[in-house]
Amino acid sequence: MNPIIPKSVLDFLTQLKENNHKDWMTEHKKQYQANEKALKQFYAAVAYRLNEKDEIEKTKVFRINRDIRFSNDKTPYNVHRSASFSRAGAHRRGGYYLRIEPGKSAMGGGFFSPEPVDLLRIRKEFDIDDEYIRKILEDKEFKKAFGGFNQEYQVKTAPKGFSKDHQAIDLIKNKAFFVTHAFTDEEVLADDFLDKVVYHFELLRPFFDYMSDVLTTDLNGESLLV
Repeated sequence: MNPIIPKSVLDFLTQLKENNHKDWMTEHKKQYQANEKALKQFYAAVAYRLNEKDEIEKTKVFRINRDIRFSNDKTPYNVHRSASFSRAGAHRRGGYYLRIEPGKSAMGGGFFSPEPVDLLRIRKEFDIDDEYIRKILEDKEFKKAFGGFNQEYQVKTAPKGFSKDHQAIDLIKNKAFFVTHAFTDEEVLADDFLDKVVYHFELLRPFFDYMSDVLTTDLNGESLLV
């Protein structure tokens, strides 16, 4: 039987949003701890299922405490619970992400903030040949689930060294290459939520495999791995 996300998790986060201060959290510490135990069991099940077709090196559960040192928002706690699942080995690129938040739950994956060297390598690949990435993005199931790359993370004009009239300029302008899929609260609380999360993560594999090949080779196709 699949582990589930208890309704108490969403209820707690809803209440935390309205009472985001240390006294309230201290008073509800046992509830928080019980929810964290259930969430970690769910994350472990996700990692186990991903390992059936991929290789996960690490599951990272993000802290509920916010870093408020450089933020105008001084509320001490995140009102969502999130985890990431890192792929193992230098030859596997891309990462999986899951966020649980009332009304805003979502999964995602890809390359949110690539290093400058990786960003340039990706752009040069699309400059040379955009056929493979477009096949992935236009796949019926992939497109239905994700739509495409988040258009908020683009430069306004062509990056230096690239033509604004290039046929792949819509891809080259991206600063990030990731996709997301939202879940309703009803989906999050359903018995088959684990299956839905894993299904959407597995849809990313062709994208991850292609990008891994790009980022571990030079423009001549020679491996950069020792």
